[in-house]
Parts: sequence; C-alpha cells; structure tokens
Amino acid sequence: MSERKNIKEKQGGIRVRFSIGAKLITIISIIVLVSLGSITALVSWLVREDLKLSAEENNFEVNRRAAAEAEQTFEKTRLLSLTFSRTAALAAGGGALQGEVDSFFTQNPQIAALFYTSRPPAAWTNRVFANERFFLSRGIEASLTDTYRINNARTLENAAMGQTTLLNASPWFNKGQTSTSLAAMFFPIPGGSGCVLFSTENLNESFGMGVNTSYLINADGGIVADADPERVKSAVDLSEQDIIQQIFNSPDRNKQMLVDLDVQPARRGAAVFAFIARLINKKQDDGKTRYYFAFTKLNTAGCVVITSIEYDKVFEGIAATTRRNLYLTAAVLFLSIMCIWFFAKSISVPLKALAAATHTIEGGVFDVELQAAGNDEIGVLTAGFGKMCSALGIFGKFTNRDIAVQAMRGQIKPGGLAKHATIFFSDIRGFTEKSENFVKAFGEDASDRIVFWLNEYFTKMVECVEKTNGIIDKFIGDAVMAHWGTASTAGTPEEDALNCVKTALLMRIALYKLNKNRKQENWGNPPIRIGCGINTGIVTAGQIGSDLRMEYTVIGDPVNLASRVEALNKPLGTDILITEDTWNMVKDHIIVEEMPSVTVKGKEKPVRLFAVVNLIAVNTGPRTLAQVRKALGIEPPDIAKADVNAEEHKYKIGGK
Repeated sequence: MSERKNIKEKQGGIRVRFSIGAKLITIISIIVLVSLGSITALVSWLVREDLKLSAEENNFEVNRRAAAEAEQTFEKTRLLSLTFSRTAALAAGGGALQGEVDSFFTQNPQIAALFYTSRPPAAWTNRVFANERFFLSRGIEASLTDTYRINNARTLENAAMGQTTLLNASPWFNKGQTSTSLAAMFFPIPGGSGCVLFSTENLNESFGMGVNTSYLINADGGIVADADPERVKSAVDLSEQDIIQQIFNSPDRNKQMLVDLDVQPARRGAAVFAFIARLINKKQDDGKTRYYFAFTKLNTAGCVVITSIEYDKVFEGIAATTRRNLYLTAAVLFLSIMCIWFFAKSISVPLKALAAATHTIEGGVFDVELQAAGNDEIGVLTAGFGKMCSALGIFGKFTNRDIAVQAMRGQIKPGGLAKHATIFFSDIRGFTEKSENFVKAFGEDASDRIVFWLNEYFTKMVECVEKTNGIIDKFIGDAVMAHWGTASTAGTPEEDALNCVKTALLMRIALYKLNKNRKQENWGNPPIRIGCGINTGIVTAGQIGSDLRMEYTVIGDPVNLASRVEALNKPLGTDILITEDTWNMVKDHIIVEEMPSVTVKGKEKPVRLFAVVNLIAVNTGPRTLAQVRKALGIEPPDIAKADVNAEEHKYKIGGK
C-alpha cells in the first residue's frame, strides 16, 4: 500500500523540464529527418554510383561501336577503291571502261570520286573518275575534284611512299548553299598512289545517336566526321586543345577519362571547340564543365574517334528525384508536428503515471500496480506495463530467456522432474594458452579483447543451439552446456538427440567459416577449435537455487558422462563425440566412426564412443573421419600412446 501511495504522490508532483509535446515533436522530427533523409541520401548515392558506372560503360561502349563503324567504313572504301583500279584496268584493255565506271558508282553511291597516280595504266595518271550523279544531286560542280587533286599533289606523293592520310574535304566542295560531308582518303597502291572521295553522312548520323556525342578527327586534329555537319563544313581544328594533345600523346589505344573543359576557351582554335560547351546547363565554380571522354585510335591514317557525355547530364534525373524527396520530407515533417502537437495533451497524464512507476522499478521494487485509465493504446500499454512489472521479478532469477518466459507463463513448476534428455558440452581447445597470448599481446587490454573474442564465438554457438530449439544451460568459462528434451521437446527423445547432433554439426560449419580469415599466429584473433561431447539418458531437470537466485538446469550421471566425453576429443583427434546411448537414438541418420571404448571411473562396463562425421541425408561435406580431420586441421593421434587424463586417470582407452 505504501508503494502505491508513493506512486500517486510521484504522479502528482512530477515536474518535467520539457513537455511531452515538445519531446514527441523532437523525436518524431529526428526520426522523420533521419529516416527519410538517410533513405534519400542512401538511394541517391547508390543510384548515383550506378549511374556513374553505367555512364562510363555506356560512353566507352558507344565509342567502341563508333570506332568499329568508322574503321569498317574506311577499310571498305579503301578496298573498293583498289578493286575499282584493278577492274577498271582490265576493262580499259577491253574498251568497256566507262561502263565499269558507271556500274561501280551505281553500286557505291557514297563514293564521290577516285583518282590515281602512275598505276593503273599510265593513261590514268592525273585522271579523275567522278560520280556525276553524286555531285549533281548535291548541286556541286564535279570539276572541283580535279582542282582538289592538283592542290593535294603533295599528299598523293606521300601516299605513293606508303603513307595513308585522311582529310576533311567538305570545305573545298561546300560552296554557297551546298552542304555535304566529304572525306578524302589518300592511300598507296602498287606502283603509285590513289585517292577516294567519299561521303561521311552515314557516320555523321550514327555519331549523333543517343545522348553521347561522337566525332572523328584525323592525325592533324581536324574533324572529319561529326553529328553536326556544320562543324565538318567549317573545318574545325582541335589540334591545340589540351585534351586532344593528351589523346595523341597517350600510349593507350583506347581509354576513358574524366576531364574538365573550359566553357569559354581563349586559345586559337578553341572557339570552334565550344560546340561541347553549348551542351551544358551547369558550370563548376571555376567556369569549367566536366565530361567523360572516351577515345579509340584507329588503324587508319592515325585517326581517333572521340565520344563524350557531360558529367552533370548523367545525374540530372537523380538530382530531380532527390529534390522531390526533400520536398516530401519537409511536408511529412510539418504534418507530423501538427498532429503530435494536438495529440500530446491526451496522453500526458497516463504517461506521467508510467513515469512514476518507472522510477519505482528503477529503485528495485517490482511489485507495482497500475490502473488502466481507458481502453485505448495508452490503456493497453498501462496494463501491459503492470504485467511486465510482475514478469521482471521472474526474469531476474533466470539467465536463460526461454526458461524465464516459460516460468512466467507457468509452464515450469518448482521442483525436479525426470526427463529423457540429450546433454551437450563443448570446450575450446587450448583456451589457457590463447588467454596467455592475449595477455602477452595486449597487456591491460587483454580482458576486453578476450571477452570480445569469446562473445563473437558464443554468439555463433548460441545461434546454432536456438536453430534446433535447444536450451543453453550455462557458460562455464569458455565451455557451453546445453540440453534438449528438458524444458521443451521436439516430440521424442530420438528427435531431441538428433537435434543435438545437428547443432554440433552446425557449430562445426559456423566455426569453419569463422576461422577462414584467422591465422594461428594472430594472437589478437586466433582460430577456435572445439570439442563436443554428447550423451543421452534420464536426468533430473528443474529449478535449482534460492528464493533470490535460481536457474533451470539438469543433473545426473548422464550429465557427468557428457562432460567427460567432451574432454576425450583431444586425445582421440575428433571434434564431436557421442556415446552409445546417443548413437542408438540417431544411428539411422548420421555417419559415424567408432572410436576405442573408454572405461569411465565409477562404471563397470566400458563406454562405446563414436566420432560424428556427417548427416546421411546431406550430400555435401565429409564422409569419413579422415576428411573431417583434414578439413579442420586435426592431426590423427596415436591412440595407443594417448593419455586421456594424466592427473585424474578417469579414462582408460580400449575398455580392458
């Protein structure tokens, strides 16, 4: 009664520094901002990284395809020119030259003109074969080809010496209102040189597909093919641009770079390079725009295909989405604050009562009664809080949560009960030596290091036990004790025993994975090897302790035997040992190898032991004990020389 009176007094006299409404607004605001903000930031970052990677790959792939198409176009044009020279030479001897010329241009309308030096026949020297239909359809005088040949006599001479050259011929033929894209390829032929004038309109169209911009420059840095014919017609020269010089000087045949371009270049020739800058929407603080640049050097005439995309354009979509998410966050935050402000007043009184009860519990008094003020969520919370107060007294007496919950529900009664259970013990091999190594390596910090190392190990082991519905009894230093078929059962003692063996196998796998990146010489995080002992029998299970502190555990001879069997793993070179009683329960489900029998002090007959290899139903993993030892790094022992217990002499190998 006095405690209940104190609660009422505290409820009426509690003073808070910040109101419930202010706290709720602050908390909800933080939650909204952190959750939506972090999600927005995370999604934006992840999408941005994906877009960045995709943009790089796409730009590089577009460049590769454009380069392949340009290379194919040049090679095809050169081969057609060589074929024409041979075919026409034969036709000239038969008097059908003009027919062959017309047929050639009909089949290859993209070729505008051809001319040669020396060979084919000397009569062809300085003669121009023009595609009259090509020039007529574009309103260009075909006679310009002859003038072009004369002006590039030097280039023809270089071609005769083995040099292949690609030039932009568009400025020469684009006069007045005419507009066409022409390239001239000078190439060597047997005994002389040749030149072919051909249209790059197909290349221009393919270079302009998509958001990426591609263009072709020759060995002099002049644009030969581009999505914008005007840049080809204007004979844009990029040779003095830093990025172009870097490309020509690069030892790589193809590469991608992230570069900053001046939006208003000042050097000569850079003004024509501003066609890239015209694509931009944003500038950096230094007046530059960032681009992805991919280039591929062709095998023809030292030409280079360059593909670019603006860096900011890649992220325009995610930037817009991020802004919309921020607006949404602000709207949600505003609505949340308004709702919480009006709602806070209806919950402040019952929450004060809960706060008073909390203070009482903090003082170590759990016998607290609370009356629910209503049937809403606060009322349910108050009633649940009262039940929790009663449960806390029970929870404090147990270290195992499952046992505590069952005790709270009345499923475990005081006193001991006989249970047909399977008992499990495990222990870390060489724990004392490992502990000493921790001290040597970390000195005063060794305790924290050991606890952290052990907790990581225990976490994995507990997970394995819980997967098969086992009960963790206690941790004894570095040892684990657990049992099946006591507080809960899988249905039959056989099923409980099999679950225990499955747990040991799960522990083996978990430790194998845990030890993968651990080295024996690493004293701060050494690998862990354990030995597991399993025995089945009738035990006494119940609450043992006092009114202030108790635990649910098992006692009896089967428990002692399981502990002793665990210790035999080291001399027998095994990691999981089960007794004959357990083996009789699970022999149809597991692969085992029988070990030498052991005479245990206090027992008349030797105890048969079996090393667990694997489950029969599992198709992967070891099938023999030798394979287990090899996988775990266990040296096969000399059983005849094994001394299982030099101090207490509890065991005798062989059972005789």
